[in-house]
Amino acid sequence: MKKTYLLLLLLPGVLFLTVFMVVPILLTIGSTFFDKGTFTFAGYLNFFKDPYFLKIVWTTLRVSLVTTVLCIILGFPVAYFISKQGPRQKAILLALAIFPLLTSSVVRSFSWMIILGKKGLLNNALIAIGLIKEPLDILYTPAAMMIGLIHLFLPLILITLVGVLENIDPDLIKAAESLGANRFKAFVKVIVPLSVPGLIIGSILVFVGSLTAYTTPALLGGKQRVISTFLYQNAITLNDWHLASVIAVIMIVITFVVIALMNKLATKLNPKG
Repeated sequence: MKKTYLLLLLLPGVLFLTVFMVVPILLTIGSTFFDKGTFTFAGYLNFFKDPYFLKIVWTTLRVSLVTTVLCIILGFPVAYFISKQGPRQKAILLALAIFPLLTSSVVRSFSWMIILGKKGLLNNALIAIGLIKEPLDILYTPAAMMIGLIHLFLPLILITLVGVLENIDPDLIKAAESLGANRFKAFVKVIVPLSVPGLIIGSILVFVGSLTAYTTPALLGGKQRVISTFLYQNAITLNDWHLASVIAVIMIVITFVVIALMNKLATKLNPKG
């Protein structure tokens, strides 16, 4: 009886997800194999034969991977520091870390346009102190997209890491040090492996978010194309819904492949979970 009651509670959510997510995805995938009523793989073959399309995929993967790695490098020390604070300080620091999420990605992207432009704050400051003579071309490059995406998704990895790090027993570090490990070695051998679940979850959130983000790459990337902006261009501007569907399916496949690889990596790094 209890099991039936629990299944009934799940039913509305399952129906909602099935009707509004699973069915549209399956229809989108199915439509990519038909062109004018004929079953064909031409959409995928044409996509992977075109160097321009492959360059867009490579740019997207490179931007997403670099963004994820930089978020880990920047976020791990900050998350570790926050996790070691008292309850009040931790709450304040987490609130400050989460605060950027309350600001629209459009506003943040325009802010970076003001900072990174040829006559922006960064170039003006570097010229003023004599480090450069000519303005740097940062805006409308993959680097500008990465900067905007790091600003966008860094809070996500902070939240996931803090939740894991604060539950690691500090006595484990003391035990490692008592066995001859210095503080750095104890951190690498004890804290890092135990934080793998948070790292994997945070990495997936950042990578998938970077892979599918539209506003930030569209505003900061200029003519630089990534998969999301390319999909929008084909669907809305060129009205090529077949190619847009192919691109959407490729995004879905890449997402699932990356999640599977990261889960496999997590199992390898931390076999006991």
